[in-house]
Amino acid sequence: MGPTLSQGSSSDAVQGRPSTGAPESWGNPKAATALEEAQPQQRLFLIKGGVFLATVATAGILAGFGTTLAMAKKKNPNWFNKGVVATAALPESGASLALRALGWGSLYAWCGVGLISFVAWKALGVHSINEFRNKIQSIFPSIPKNAEHPVEWEDILKSK
Repeated sequence: MGPTLSQGSSSDAVQGRPSTGAPESWGNPKAATALEEAQPQQRLFLIKGGVFLATVATAGILAGFGTTLAMAKKKNPNWFNKGVVATAALPESGASLALRALGWGSLYAWCGVGLISFVAWKALGVHSINEFRNKIQSIFPSIPKNAEHPVEWEDILKSK
């Protein structure tokens, strides 16, 4: 298979030299250095963002579950204590039943959101998070960060 214009620079293909398939920035030391520095920074940024989101989600789950348990215990402590320990009448305690329900609900939620995200990703035909962001920004209307005049719903809902 011969050289093509998409593999290397167009001047190589026009002058009859075989194309190396390398981008033109590989010959430029400044561009190569900037590219090498940008990739680890971008990866580190993504990792930090993932850790932050996981931390916020975990804190939200713990706060919600803890608040619900505290309200249940405050509302009726006797019934709450009966649900904590298994008895002959109730072979499974309320706490273990609640934890099992929480586990299945969490599994269904994660799988559902993952499936919806996967379908949206494939339907949009994107291959990276930057392509996804650009595609979504082209579909949905932009909301100004610092509006000098109040934002009207007609402006926001107006199609591009």
